[in-house]
Amino acid sequence: MPPRKLRFGWLDALILALLGGALGYVLHQAQDHFHYNWDWRLIPGYFLRYDPAQGQWVLNLLGQGLLATIRLALWGSLLAALIGGVMGVCRVAHSLFLRLLSRSYVELIRNMPPLVFIFIFYFFISSQLMPALDVEGWLVDAGPTTLSVLALLFGPPELLSNFLSGLICLALFEGAYVTEIVRAGIEAVPKGQWEGGRALGLNSRQVLREIVLPQAVQRVIPPLAGQFISLIKDSSLISLISIQELTFTGTELAVSSGQVFEVWLTVAALYFLLCFILARLFRRLELRLARHRQR
Repeated sequence: MPPRKLRFGWLDALILALLGGALGYVLHQAQDHFHYNWDWRLIPGYFLRYDPAQGQWVLNLLGQGLLATIRLALWGSLLAALIGGVMGVCRVAHSLFLRLLSRSYVELIRNMPPLVFIFIFYFFISSQLMPALDVEGWLVDAGPTTLSVLALLFGPPELLSNFLSGLICLALFEGAYVTEIVRAGIEAVPKGQWEGGRALGLNSRQVLREIVLPQAVQRVIPPLAGQFISLIKDSSLISLISIQELTFTGTELAVSSGQVFEVWLTVAALYFLLCFILARLFRRLELRLARHRQR
């Protein structure tokens, strides 16, 4: 059944008018209450600035923070999907050890406040992990081409250790929730699919890989979309460990410029745009998968 086309009617116009009026009233009351002098003229300059030394336009703090958040969202989603996928399969494995390992991971993360987990990971685990990986020494020996690629993919090479610490921390935290989504998707596949696969002579791994997982993937796309959108918003938490993403740079600008409301409203709008664009992309993917199942 094709999706019903949405039409813009008089009720929609009335609701938008009421919302606009309510927003205008709130802003007017805020203006009278705070006696705040709004000034949006400097906001565009916080995204781009002209560098006389380089003779070109370069990203300013908000632009750098937005780009860092996009990088965190991209790599964090991929790493969280990998961790959650592996742990989700372990949650339904026959091995008791794998089930205990994955469940311990999930219960540890889900029953700990995010800020507590971030601080514990950063100060007790990341402080040991980064020197063990010898990231700084590897950067010293890297060539110009390698450094350019790293700058494109992960940001300034001199901040790579901090970026990786925040990335791993965010992926581990979100991966616990992805684990439960994957487990629920696998368990939602009817038992008859397992029995039918075994009747064809397939072992448990082959049934899982060839029959169950393709069906589970279609079921977990909607909740995974919501989780990855949450990952973008949760990335603001790692600003507390000095990862220079959007919230961190927004805090610096709000303090240094004194334009508190302008900066934070701009930051909020940027987060909204990122999440809204992702929501629309995932919605298209859901519709495409739905059409594919109907064929």
